[in-house]
Amino acid sequence: MVARSIQVSAQVSNLAVIRHFVDERATDLKANRKAIEDMLQAVEEAVANIIFHGYRYRPGNIEVEVWNEDDMLLVRLRDQAPPFDPTTFPPPDLTFPLEQRRLGGLGIHLIRKFTDRMIHRMTSEGGNELTLVKKIK
Repeated sequence: MVARSIQVSAQVSNLAVIRHFVDERATDLKANRKAIEDMLQAVEEAVANIIFHGYRYRPGNIEVEVWNEDDMLLVRLRDQAPPFDPTTFPPPDLTFPLEQRRLGGLGIHLIRKFTDRMIHRMTSEGGNELTLVKKIK
């Protein structure tokens, strides 16, 4: 299936725009509702990380591309924020009490929980490309 994409400014107010685009596109691609809901959660966490930690609220853009391959729904997020590979971030140790845990990492933990695979690569322009993969059947 041919991918469709949008590009939006990296602002919290655009989270709803991105969610709507991914939801509409995934529905068009005949993904089941559970897979769509899981992907929406993962996309929201990933986009929030790009806005808050990547761009640090500075101006920038996020490109969102959605397509399917075989029985998989794929969402690719591209940005020009400083390079960061979330796939190398260690999972948080949830056995420690909250006040003893190291800060950060829960968003990435949720992305892992809601997707079947997360793939990162640096773009040729020096930004990030994060592809989230979810089985849709």
